[in-house]
Amino acid sequence: MRSRKRNFRHQSLQDQKSIQDILKSITSGIAKGKITFSDEDDKIIMRPEGLLDLKVSATQEENRNRFNIRISWQVDEDTENRKKRLSVK
Repeated sequence: MRSRKRNFRHQSLQDQKSIQDILKSITSGIAKGKITFSDEDDKIIMRPEGLLDLKVSATQEENRNRFNIRISWQVDEDTENRKKRLSVK
């Protein structure tokens, strides 16, 4: 079984309106079943399906505030991989 790992990472300063637009695009993508993340350097397409695992955390420390939203899910192996036969001798 082959393991494929793709990463996409982007960091930038944004104003509140831009963040709202990005979050709206993410929720719209979840509803449609396809989210595309891209910038000048990279691109990744994800297809959320089934039950999604949601984790929200928030911290306040001195003058720094942070919250994280993590959404994850597992994708079934594609049918091509399921059709492969295992031979043990």
